[in-house]
Amino acid sequence: MERFIIEGGHRLNGAIRPSGNKNAALPLLAATLLTNHNVVLHNIPQIGDVVSMIGLLERLGARVERRGSHSWAVYANAVDAAEPDPALARKIRASVLLAGPLLARRGYVTIPRPGGDMIGRRRLDTHLNALRDLGAAVEVTPTAYILRAERLRGADIFLDEMSVTGTEQAVMAAVLAEGDTIINNAASEPHVQDLCHFLNRLGARIDGIGTNRLHIRGVSSLGGGEYTIGPDFMEVASFIGLAAVTRSALRIVGARPSEHRMTRIAFGRLGVAWRDEGDDIVVPAEQELCIRDDVHNAIPKIDSSPWPGFNPDLISIAIVVATQARGTILIWEKMFESRLFFVDRLIGMGARIVLCDPHRVVVVGPSQLYGEPDGLPSPDIRAGMALLLAALCAQGRSVIYNIGQIDRGYERIDERLRTIGAHIERAR
Repeated sequence: MERFIIEGGHRLNGAIRPSGNKNAALPLLAATLLTNHNVVLHNIPQIGDVVSMIGLLERLGARVERRGSHSWAVYANAVDAAEPDPALARKIRASVLLAGPLLARRGYVTIPRPGGDMIGRRRLDTHLNALRDLGAAVEVTPTAYILRAERLRGADIFLDEMSVTGTEQAVMAAVLAEGDTIINNAASEPHVQDLCHFLNRLGARIDGIGTNRLHIRGVSSLGGGEYTIGPDFMEVASFIGLAAVTRSALRIVGARPSEHRMTRIAFGRLGVAWRDEGDDIVVPAEQELCIRDDVHNAIPKIDSSPWPGFNPDLISIAIVVATQARGTILIWEKMFESRLFFVDRLIGMGARIVLCDPHRVVVVGPSQLYGEPDGLPSPDIRAGMALLLAALCAQGRSVIYNIGQIDRGYERIDERLRTIGAHIERAR
């Protein structure tokens, strides 16, 4: 099993470019099943989850061809299967996004229970309810979801939560449905916007992009086209956190600063600052990380919420940054009840953290972190990246195991970090 060997305590310097947005790449690849025409996608990250999704498309009968290091052409005119490969589907959460496109295309689909990070219960009720609203009959078995619909029809849908993938599922099913669909309480993250803009490029008619109310006018078919996805929002914020905890100067190239207004507010409570230069984010070195109390010296908090709030996938990064900031802060992850359990590893490295319950931690800093040569397991993508940040700012040597989890979401992260001075090696 591969592992990362990290020598912490070294300053970084230089420029780094974020990969394409993983959370946009996966639904866009699934959406290629909605058309019989050739589609070319650019800025697709070379990560494990993308490999799994491409494998799923190929096993369904799509022809997938690499067009450069980060571009893929998908031609799905010959798709004749209605059940994604169960073994591959169990590798990634996004496999469930094949349900809407296959249902719209074939009128029948069997979706195996998806895999993905084990960060707590990840309900699919929002997906299934939206598909029912559009006319699908849904049968739930212990291992799969069986969906049938002779014809999907537009509907006025109110999602029971602002689910990103639930919104994407409803959008993909609705674009070829008969009539108009309104999706209320829709998620509006940058990757949801990318999916909607991509579908419009192919001939869909989606209005309200970027808001919580999407209006979709069904069309009879979609055409082909090309689309370039945006930078990975999570990776940009991870690099901001990396610069802060290592006291390093970094330029994050092509970062779309406008997407990080809430990141600036949340990280600002930890004393992290940066400046925008065009489409780049520039983080200065030697920042004095100091937690900013609320009015009347109240202990502040960082809590996760739907876009444009602070993204729950960034909570793990915020906790590591907080260990290096002077003061006390409450960090509250409201969605997943297992995401915070990785803090035991940070405590073992010297962090002063109280795990209040499955959703809340109190962090008191700053703490000198020490390397963990006996090994840190990477429990999921985001906690794995957070532990990598902790190891890079810690004193001494650390080993991180199960790095396939990190590779699922961060492209060649060890190679890219070495270009800015990180002491990190991949070993077996």
